[in-house]
Amino acid sequence: MSAKNGSIKLVAGNSNPALANAIAAELGLPLTKTVVRRFADMEIFVEIQENVRGSDVFILQSTSYPANDHLMELLIITDALRRASARRITAVVPYFGYARQDRKSASRTPISAKLVANLITHAGADRVMTLDLHALQIQGFFDIPADNLYASPVMVRDIRERFEGEKLMVVSPDVGGVVRARGLAKRINTPLAIIDKRRERAGESEVMNVIGDVAGHTCILIDDIIDSGGTLVNAADALLANGAKEVYAYITHGVLSGGAVTRIVSSRLKELVITDSIMPTEAVRNAPNIRSLPIAPLIAEAIGRTAAEESVSSLFD
Repeated sequence: MSAKNGSIKLVAGNSNPALANAIAAELGLPLTKTVVRRFADMEIFVEIQENVRGSDVFILQSTSYPANDHLMELLIITDALRRASARRITAVVPYFGYARQDRKSASRTPISAKLVANLITHAGADRVMTLDLHALQIQGFFDIPADNLYASPVMVRDIRERFEGEKLMVVSPDVGGVVRARGLAKRINTPLAIIDKRRERAGESEVMNVIGDVAGHTCILIDDIIDSGGTLVNAADALLANGAKEVYAYITHGVLSGGAVTRIVSSRLKELVITDSIMPTEAVRNAPNIRSLPIAPLIAEAIGRTAAEESVSSLFD
């Protein structure tokens, strides 16, 4: 495969080597030889070991844990490519860290998602490609083109294969996720329910009410990020208390920090399905009720279309 103007080069950081290799395999391209290492004081050093002059370069790097390290890798790789005369640099960031800080939540607090967008832009990226942004307005934080891909086609395919003939109901775990849940419910032609919750502090939530009749339904919770897992566990308990048959969850980004995996394993959630946008830990891989969906084919197709100057949005029509 080649770009419309110049060759395609794929450069990977250290955030998710398995996903980077899978994307490269889908495109039939090798990863560009690159050194990304640390000095003794953990300062990051990058060296691009192949010629990228005039190339259409795609950097494959999520800003997942440790978020600051992976973000700095992305910025330094971008700078290295710009100084190596790459024709165009696209930052492919499957999981965009700091996305939950998309507004001033209180007085004298930052809008960190905007700051990160500025950093990526000023480092020299020409465009950004990401997956299921926490808030769509983050696209507007960039002064360069930003493509927000959706994992819904991958999830819809899996749901149809696994739940054919089941009496399903899509559930949004909070009011803020209703648009995302409604979109998926429309694709698989199911009703929609909403969890009314109140969050007293970050990482903690209490389910207040279930809006909708979930009795007798197999419920599918839909969200973009699972971090501590408390919201999903509480939501599953509330749905089952209201007569739901079983509860599954389809979440794009499995952050799963702290004791989240233990919480999910010991919960009444039948299964948690995540994508591999974030490299899974050993605990995630060994969890009996956590399963991962490959996102590489979707991202590879979007990269190919971007390189050929074709429509990306038509992937989700």
